[in-house]
Amino acid sequence: MGKSDFLSPKAIANRIKSKGLQKLRWYCQMCQKQCRDENGFKCHCMSESHQRQLLLASENPQQFMDYFSDEFRTEFLELLRRRFGTKRVHNNIVYNEYISHREHIHMNATQWETLTDFTKWLGREGMCKVDETPKGWYVQYIDRDPETIQRQQEQEKKKKQDLDDEERTFKFIEEQVKRGKGEKEQDTPVYTELSRENEEEKVTFNLGKGASTSVPASSKSGSLASNALKSAAMTGPVKRKEPTPSQPKEKKKKKSALDEIMEMEAQKKKTERTDYWLQPEIVVKIVTKKLGDKYYKKKAVIKEVVDRYTAIVKLVDSGDKLKLDQTHLETVIPAPGKKVLVLNGRYKGIFGILDCINEKSFSATIIIDSGPLKGQKVEGLPYEDFSKAA
Repeated sequence: MGKSDFLSPKAIANRIKSKGLQKLRWYCQMCQKQCRDENGFKCHCMSESHQRQLLLASENPQQFMDYFSDEFRTEFLELLRRRFGTKRVHNNIVYNEYISHREHIHMNATQWETLTDFTKWLGREGMCKVDETPKGWYVQYIDRDPETIQRQQEQEKKKKQDLDDEERTFKFIEEQVKRGKGEKEQDTPVYTELSRENEEEKVTFNLGKGASTSVPASSKSGSLASNALKSAAMTGPVKRKEPTPSQPKEKKKKKSALDEIMEMEAQKKKTERTDYWLQPEIVVKIVTKKLGDKYYKKKAVIKEVVDRYTAIVKLVDSGDKLKLDQTHLETVIPAPGKKVLVLNGRYKGIFGILDCINEKSFSATIIIDSGPLKGQKVEGLPYEDFSKAA
């Protein structure tokens, strides 16, 4: 078996070794060749093929750099779009996943020296939304695909059409309810007390032409009057009929299936918890040590919320303004009797008064101070779900 045979043990070992990632300093971007050690890289640099490639690059170096930069940008954005979509993600996570592929364009061959420079360039060009936090730079892909934009417009149009259909259904139901109430009022008999304005006036009843004509009219009317007076005296005055307690229940409007579904959806939205809790005009405490002892454990007021997870805060003591992530902040529990704002859970966005604190279960009891649930007591509310109102 020859020395350079494809199935020789040495050739198989070399192929197994070349599959994994190697050190970046032993990679030649011009020749797109990865060497396994320093000796192999030195031999490659002295080879004739590498020298020819360097001569070609020296004639127009900017063209090669632009080509590598375009390739790096295209592959990086494609990975960001396919893997993370329009979610907000740390740029280092995307870069580590990008370089895990062996045949990738290295950043030292592009026009950007560091990943931070490349991230800032993406923000300036409007390809991504970028923001800096104490944890580093975060990127969010902006999808400008015509098909995606058209799909979003169609979804908004369909949503608007569904809302219009619901409004028409509600109007139709209201008209039916009003019409039904009007018919019930017309059909309901009105009972009045039987009384006479003049005691000497005779009571007469007109029974129509169907009555018998054999008895004189005067005697017939007198007998009917006497009978009516006797019955009225025996039974007493006829009182207005009062509705029984069961009648209001029958008049109550029965909920339709659409109303029940809407109530279930509203209840579901209220009970859902979110992973973000920042709200303007609440007091928070800075818990990160990266800013130094000057700001550690200091209280501040949130003035503005940016992208749900980041807030611009103003320190209570010094008045300094900082932009911090929610992981570097925590809620502030005031003394009982102070005003608080619920930040998460079923009662999110509702103001209340702190009633008492349960240190064993790390929860508190508040009394709702606004809205239709005013006066209701909420027990077992976790510390992280409310904060002192500014």
